[in-house]
Amino acid sequence: MEKYDLAIIGSGPGGYIAAIRAAQLGMNVAIIERDKPGGVCLNWGCIPSKAILKCAEIYEYCKKSDSFGVNIKGLSYDYSKVIERSRGVSSTLTKGVEFLYKKNKVKSYQGTGKLITNKKIGIKNDNQEIEIEAKNILIATGSVPKTVPGIEIDGKFVMTSDEAIMSSDFPDSIVIIGGGYIGVEFAYVYNTFGSKVTIVEMENHLLPGTDSEVAKELEKTFRKAGITVLTNTKYNTCKILKTKVKVTVENTSSNLLSSINASKLLIAVGRNAVANTAPTSLSYYKKSDDLGLRDLKIELNDQGFIKTDDSFRTTCTNVFAIGDVIGPPLLAHKASEEGVIAAEIMYGIKPTKVHYDRIPSCVYCQPEIASIGITEDKAEEEGINVEIGKFPFRANGKAIASGNTEGFVKIISDSKSGEILGTHIIGHGATELIAEIGVAKTLESTPLEIALTPHAHPTLSEALMEAALNALGRARNI
Repeated sequence: MEKYDLAIIGSGPGGYIAAIRAAQLGMNVAIIERDKPGGVCLNWGCIPSKAILKCAEIYEYCKKSDSFGVNIKGLSYDYSKVIERSRGVSSTLTKGVEFLYKKNKVKSYQGTGKLITNKKIGIKNDNQEIEIEAKNILIATGSVPKTVPGIEIDGKFVMTSDEAIMSSDFPDSIVIIGGGYIGVEFAYVYNTFGSKVTIVEMENHLLPGTDSEVAKELEKTFRKAGITVLTNTKYNTCKILKTKVKVTVENTSSNLLSSINASKLLIAVGRNAVANTAPTSLSYYKKSDDLGLRDLKIELNDQGFIKTDDSFRTTCTNVFAIGDVIGPPLLAHKASEEGVIAAEIMYGIKPTKVHYDRIPSCVYCQPEIASIGITEDKAEEEGINVEIGKFPFRANGKAIASGNTEGFVKIISDSKSGEILGTHIIGHGATELIAEIGVAKTLESTPLEIALTPHAHPTLSEALMEAALNALGRARNI
């Protein structure tokens, strides 16, 4: 039986980054994955979805090319090639992870891992069953799409994001249940390529938990683009007809029912941890209960996520857990950060802290949305006196020149200390711009440091400087 210092179940951005860090520290590491290296992120989520979103963005640019003086005749698209390209992008990165395993001498096992004891794992695939031993075990099994009771995911008429990411069958109309980041990203893609899109969201605005002003700006943009946005509305029933679905929804304020006919229904109501039973249409996730948590008395919380302490230890000695499987925020880069720290703790390095208030949250539709820290609503709820600095992209030279003037930057700072508590950006390039604020928060900067830092002209990043100046009452371009 092979023996390791660390065995990791799950090879997503949490698992494989933890494996690499542990190997860098000199640990003998094994990683177990039942699908492809890179987990959901590289194969079914972050990476292929961004490849598809980029195709949609290019097509959108081409549709309005005449405004740039570029005439395109006979513009068309092949959605099957859009999906094909996204699979190629995923494959490239998956091979990159395999290379990293070899480079760092990480032993990779293909199969389903199950905890036998706190130091022994069984691995099963189509060809064999084996066992390995490890001083420490790290669970990094991620998450799968939630489903709605009473709806069968058939992949033809009713999909989750897993089926949508693979489907080259483009719908002429679609209803999306859930206005979170998955829902709005797919809404942007389908609408851009010509589908009639309806988003159904129970809360009073899209992207619940996002700064409400940002969410309202996105809704305005979506409606202008022809997307039907139904907030304060919940799913009621779905009936599959011969060639379409009939979805009944209910307005939560008036209790009025209405029906929507569409080619497809996309369920985008969140994700469940692969920690216990996580029902899904994908065959390789159907035996998630085989992870063996019950036998080791590893506790879950009420939402089904694994309980851990500040060092990512579970309620079972020597078993750790990170990433989506331990709960929100369900973000790849959050999992990677936790994986690095967990590996260092196992090695014996003094524990460091994951600063969750410095972890950016990004939405990759157009306009993009990126946030760090608390919202203005949250600050008000907690009784924090704040200064708000805003700057619209319509006043930014680079944004005007590039034709992307939607949105704004909003910086929230403590009125007493000046500490930046949160920043929220909606606009083209938002997901890249937010990194500057992440560095600023790490350095405990105030808007003053950002305002005093020369930013190249013309760039979108000037909007951050101008928002910081506005927070100080020194705005120059609005």
